[in-house]
Amino acid sequence: MRAIIPVAGQGTRLRPHTHTVPKVLLHVAGKPMLGHILDELVAARIEHVTFVVGTMGEMVQKYVSEAYSGLKADYVHQEELLGLGHAIWLARPTVTDLTEPILIILGDTLFSADLPAVLNSPVSMIGVKEVDDPQRFGIVEMAGDRISNMVEKPKVPPTNLAIVGIYYLRNAALLFECLGEIVAANERTEGEIQLTNALCRMVQRGEIIKPFMVDGWYDCGKPETLLATNRTLLEAKYKNSVQADAARFPGSIINAPVYIAPSASVENSIVGPYVTVAEHSAIRNSIVSNSIISSWASVQNMILTESIVSDRAKIVGEAYRLNVGDSSEISLGTLASRNRT
Repeated sequence: MRAIIPVAGQGTRLRPHTHTVPKVLLHVAGKPMLGHILDELVAARIEHVTFVVGTMGEMVQKYVSEAYSGLKADYVHQEELLGLGHAIWLARPTVTDLTEPILIILGDTLFSADLPAVLNSPVSMIGVKEVDDPQRFGIVEMAGDRISNMVEKPKVPPTNLAIVGIYYLRNAALLFECLGEIVAANERTEGEIQLTNALCRMVQRGEIIKPFMVDGWYDCGKPETLLATNRTLLEAKYKNSVQADAARFPGSIINAPVYIAPSASVENSIVGPYVTVAEHSAIRNSIVSNSIISSWASVQNMILTESIVSDRAKIVGEAYRLNVGDSSEISLGTLASRNRT
């Protein structure tokens, strides 16, 4: 089986972080978000993966080759971001056996689901989750236990089952046949070549596609949702990390759940809860909570919360030593900030 992972998106809502690093390489809960997906593939023993990359695609290739050297990876470049269907179509030359199933996972789709059970299904399956605002998503229509149609952002949703970005398709030949027709006709919805249009054609031609429920679907599209995902995954994976981390960093206080990389350093600080500290980063004389500190970053003399610090960024505040008596009033902000208050 081959997996196809589109990772060409520019992540504009996560700028300035995505000016210099692809969105899928932003850290969350201990590793780049792409790493969480690849961990699932490795656990499912999927070895062949096609990455559809865009700008800064060489960074994705470097990460995969170093962190997941056991994968047999192919890379295709999507020069124009013409939609998910177009991205999958570009991956067609890497699919050497059209009789084998294909697994498609969006590169920023972090999820909690029984993937091995899905991969053992005798029919094609699409991951869905019940949502409160189905007008914002691609939605599936049902006929019994099968998917009969898919609609992008319907004004009057037929169900509240949103497509989450995980597709297990057993008929690869039919998938690429339908995509090829759409590409040849330049058939677009909202300016893009949609994968859902190809899937609808597959259903019309007799392909059985059923939904499977995704328990957790974690949004990484905006700073606030990236931090929320960081909190959720840290809670699930590193809830009991405090004892080991406290032994590593004497003189500091570690409040679980946190992830602190083996090569990171923490000195005279309070870290956590809900903090990811990536490789080779350093925190000194600071209080950090609910934040992501990326690789080779430095935080010193700061109080940070709800913050994302990108790779190699350096943040230095000021340290004060005070001897304060009764009825004193001290304001350490700038003159402008004091005037505003």
